Amino acid sequence: MSASKSAPPARRVLYLHGFRSSPASFKARLLAQAMTRAGRANDFICPQLPDAPEQAWTLIVDQIRVDEHDLVVGSSLGGFYAHAVAEQTGCRAVLLNPAMDAPRLLAHHLGRHTRWHDESISVDLGIEDLEALRRIGRTTLTRTERYLLIAATGDDVIDWQDMVRALPGVRSIIVEGSDHALSDFPDYLDTVLAFAGMTPERAPGSS
Repeated sequence: MSASKSAPPARRVLYLHGFRSSPASFKARLLAQAMTRAGRANDFICPQLPDAPEQAWTLIVDQIRVDEHDLVVGSSLGGFYAHAVAEQTGCRAVLLNPAMDAPRLLAHHLGRHTRWHDESISVDLGIEDLEALRRIGRTTLTRTERYLLIAATGDDVIDWQDMVRALPGVRSIIVEGSDHALSDFPDYLDTVLAFAGMTPERAPGSS
């Protein structure tokens, strides 16, 4: 049985973006619009995550104070954080093409980069950040019914089979094709809202 069938509506929905991304990502904006249509705009949180993992973790756990009544939606590196916070707090989590082995994947991206949505902002990734991610990710998977994985076979950044292997027993939606950004996200918006225990609202452009 999925969490959406037995759990009450999530108190809040938190969206965690990926590496080099921001609240300007199309998935974040789409989810924000859906929450607004549902009359719950004030229950949606999408912070700009600090580049340093330790600071990002402090923001999520200590400042936003995610708890078991919330739903966390995380994309890519945000999915890595979403899994870790779900295990620490007991909340539900939707993982979108999650970077479950973030330290290994990001080891190939050390150095300075720019943000996808604002090239004037630089992002620095160092060895110490990989060590911080290893500390944050030292957790095991429990209560698989709390999770929903949406993975795209066309993701050219993370192998979808690695995502599935890292999350045994988790309800999974495997999207044929698509990409790392999960451009098909509008097709799965109702599913995400239902997993949050909410009445799904039709996404713009969906059939």
